[in-house]
Order: sequence, then C-alpha cells, then structure tokens
Amino acid sequence: MTTEHEKMLRGEMYRPDDPALVAARRKARELCYRLNHDHSADAAARQQILIDLLGTGGKTAHIEPPFQCDYGSNIHLGENVYFNFNCVVLDVCPVTIGEHTLIGPAVQIYTATHPMNAKHRRKEEFGKPITIGCDVWIGGGAILCPGITIGDRTVIGAGSVVTKDLPPDVFAAGNPCRVIRPIDQDDSR
Repeated sequence: MTTEHEKMLRGEMYRPDDPALVAARRKARELCYRLNHDHSADAAARQQILIDLLGTGGKTAHIEPPFQCDYGSNIHLGENVYFNFNCVVLDVCPVTIGEHTLIGPAVQIYTATHPMNAKHRRKEEFGKPITIGCDVWIGGGAILCPGITIGDRTVIGAGSVVTKDLPPDVFAAGNPCRVIRPIDQDDSR
C-alpha cells in the first residue's frame, strides 16, 4: 500500500494530516527553530542543524535566519548555496537547487498547491517539484510557484512571480515573470 508520504513526493493527492507527515513537519519546525534562535558563534553547530534539516547540501549551505520549511528533507542543494534572511520553502515535493545559487531575502519557494474543487481542498493537497539551476540569482521577494524550472545562470528580478519555466542565461522579471533579455556571460555587469 502506498503511504501518504510516497504520494506526496510523487505529486499525487495526499492527506497532510497523516500522522507520519505531521511528525516530519514537527521535526522540521524544531530544527528551524534551533537554526533561527542559535546565536552562538559555533559555525559547526549551525552547519550540523542544516545537515540534519536538509535532504542534501547542508555541509556547504549558508542560510541566514529566519528560515522556514515544511519538511527540509525534500530540499536538495548543490555546493555553496546561499539563502538570505526570511526565506520560506514549502517542500512537499522535491526542491533541487544547483551549486553557487544565491537566494535573496524573503524569497518564497512553493511546491505545495491545492485542488480547485473546495470539497477536495478540505481533505487533500498535492505538489509539483521545483528545479533551480546552477549559478542562479533570485532577487529579494520573488515567489516561485509549483512545478517551475529555472535554467543555469539565470537572474530573477526582485519581486517577480515565477509561474512558468525559464531558460538558462536570461534576466527575467515581473508578475508574471517573463524573459527581459539574454545575459552575456562574458559581461562583467
């Protein structure tokens, strides 16, 4: 029999009140609380919290508090990913972020979504994975909606709402976010 956790990760309808999922979210909240309230200068202790919280990438990630996520275990980071202050990741499905990516302050990454039908919405939800390439820069306050992919080296303008896939090597901005221009990778600005 398929568990609610397995259904959730596959993007199928699942019951978020499943006891195993409730326990997993509680664990993530406890780890986020520790991350957000640890004011010590002990970098190793803070890194251990990230290792315990994230699916992969905690050894080299740098996350400025406050930070919130649903599960943490569904967040997979490449080397040297940076999250600025006040980011939220709703990781009911996998969130994969490539190496050397910069996430601006107050960025929100949502894999979670809900049925349009109100009757179903009362009991179940589902999600769609998000993939962000390597060397991406996401400006402050951007919102990434379920199911999108952002190509390598792309820059997302502050306050953008990303609702569709974006190719590599572009500057994109707006609500909804759209490609503004290509980025010449030989340009120093």
